[in-house]
Amino acid sequence: MGKSSIMTQKTKRHYVNNKDFFEAIVAYKLKLQENSNTRVPDYIGQCILAICTKLSTKPNFIGYSFRDEMIADAIENCIVSVNGFDPEKSSNPFAYFTQIAWNAFIRRISKEKKQQYIKHKNMVNNMLISELDDESFAMMSGKKTEYNEITNEIIGSFEKKLTKTKKSSIVGIEKYTVEEETDNEPTTSSTTSSN
Repeated sequence: MGKSSIMTQKTKRHYVNNKDFFEAIVAYKLKLQENSNTRVPDYIGQCILAICTKLSTKPNFIGYSFRDEMIADAIENCIVSVNGFDPEKSSNPFAYFTQIAWNAFIRRISKEKKQQYIKHKNMVNNMLISELDDESFAMMSGKKTEYNEITNEIIGSFEKKLTKTKKSSIVGIEKYTVEEETDNEPTTSSTTSSN
């Protein structure tokens, strides 16, 4: 093996050439100044598609069944944000659009988890209603009903996430006023012991 074959093995082929991508965006911005109805060029669209598709193959996102929806959301957000890229602030459109796609993926995952929670919560509620309507409910009143463990896990994790965000939303001076209110409440044991 010669030196040239080793060099070709070490060079990696990037799926988006950042320099060409940047130049295409600059050219698009110049055309946009001349005519506000200018379409986004196909090359920029191909780069955005490549970024979103490749990002979806990362281990963080590969296992989701709604990966196509994630990619579609990311492409839509990137196309909308093409005009927001400022070539004077940054010369790295690859990072800009990758971050937009990443955030779109995270938003889609949260939407899907919320929908999954709603579906499972409705299923549990329907099971409870059917048990209440059943004539044999009186006979089963002493027994615990068991639900699917996966359903319980989905509902529990989503509701736990909701309570965590509510607790952390108290910031600033509100945090101290809530603490003072709980400290200033009189206890019943101190009032009864003084008599």
